[in-house]
Amino acid sequence: MSETAGWGTLDVGTIPPATVRTRVTVPLRFADGYATTARVLTFDGLVDGREHLALGLGDWESAVQATPLVRPHSECLTGDVFGSQRCDCGPQLREAVERIAEPGGLLLYLRQEGRGIGLYAKLDAYALQDAGLDTYEANVALGRGEDERDYTAAAQMLLALGAGRIRLLSNNPDKAAQLEARGVEVTERIPTGVHLSAANLRYLATKATHTAHTLDLPGL
Repeated sequence: MSETAGWGTLDVGTIPPATVRTRVTVPLRFADGYATTARVLTFDGLVDGREHLALGLGDWESAVQATPLVRPHSECLTGDVFGSQRCDCGPQLREAVERIAEPGGLLLYLRQEGRGIGLYAKLDAYALQDAGLDTYEANVALGRGEDERDYTAAAQMLLALGAGRIRLLSNNPDKAAQLEARGVEVTERIPTGVHLSAANLRYLATKATHTAHTLDLPGL
């Protein structure tokens, strides 16, 4: 679990319930032409007070009655919006929307930029990476945790929507561990594709070797 997660030691029963605040339909269209429609939900009562979103994709309401496919996706302005190739976040987001829409499920868009350290600090960490540190070493050099993300709010969102059992679309074992600890049963963990570029090879390799991300990379 995250080293700095404020709710990490609490029992499931102490996590307050969240409630759905707003539901709105948003047509989506990606740069490659793929289009679908999302039911975007906002919440009241999330423990961290941040404006996280749930995107219901495909026949998500039927899916949550069984075992929906779910991806918790941490916000990445540089990758999701500007197409940065220093990470794989943008391609993972695009992949996840289509894969979830087919069977029906949920994409949780979590406002946890830079593994929870924020946008400016993430860019400071990039500067340290350019000087030779890896992605985790750079966060620590800034006086932050290697990964400060906490998935308590994600669990609240899922439980508020009735998704207490899920199939998790993620390469990150910490997401599964945190959600399980917060009362969401992860019946299966499904890896995303590997979105490799010359600019993100070291980044992906470090995730695979340092935090056991499920990534099939050449030479590992």
